[in-house]
Amino acid sequence: MKILIVEDEPVIAQRISRHVSTYFEHSSCRVKWVEDIDDALDYLSDNQIDLLLLDLNLHGEDGFEVLKTLSAESFHTIIISACSDKAINAFEYGVLDFVAKPFSKERLFKALARYQQKYVGHTQLKKLAIKSAGLLSYIEISEIQFIQADGHYSQIHLLDEQKLHDKNLDKLSQLLSEQFVRVHRSFIVNLNFVKSLKVAGGGQYHLDMQNGEAVPVSRAKYADVKARLVK
Repeated sequence: MKILIVEDEPVIAQRISRHVSTYFEHSSCRVKWVEDIDDALDYLSDNQIDLLLLDLNLHGEDGFEVLKTLSAESFHTIIISACSDKAINAFEYGVLDFVAKPFSKERLFKALARYQQKYVGHTQLKKLAIKSAGLLSYIEISEIQFIQADGHYSQIHLLDEQKLHDKNLDKLSQLLSEQFVRVHRSFIVNLNFVKSLKVAGGGQYHLDMQNGEAVPVSRAKYADVKARLVK
């Protein structure tokens, strides 16, 4: 389990880290601490975590900027903040719990218990957030037919529309269930929407999708894709 603490006061961060380590003492738990928004975003851009423990006042900056900036959540968030007037706003972001400062060990343990009971072992991502014009919208993972690389971005192909995502194919692949298969260096496919696997001359392969599009399959991936479709 990987946990990120975003807190600008070292003493409080150390206390949170100590309590978290105590609570998860019988689990494999790795805790990382950063003290500002930029470091949090840098870390999250390169690392997958399970749980974010977030303060809302970070050197005078709004901790909500971390949640506003992120466009693909593969983790859950617990707010730990003295800004109790922002609790309602916090839940609009889909956070799991709001722990008001000053907090007790028992109150933090209660929040961690809520996370553990609901999500440990059941953390499969259900929705993918798409950021457009500064706004976040959500699509169901189960509705994605395939994903195509687009430079440093990715094109999400649904039944009748496309959405541009600001994460590349490699990072998105870490968030998806086993029904999503890398069939080409530039394509990930949801096997639930494959109609057929076609073989053309010259060792060319492609998948016919339910939305009417054809997705190329590389020679290196052909045998694996065929075996997955037969299951």
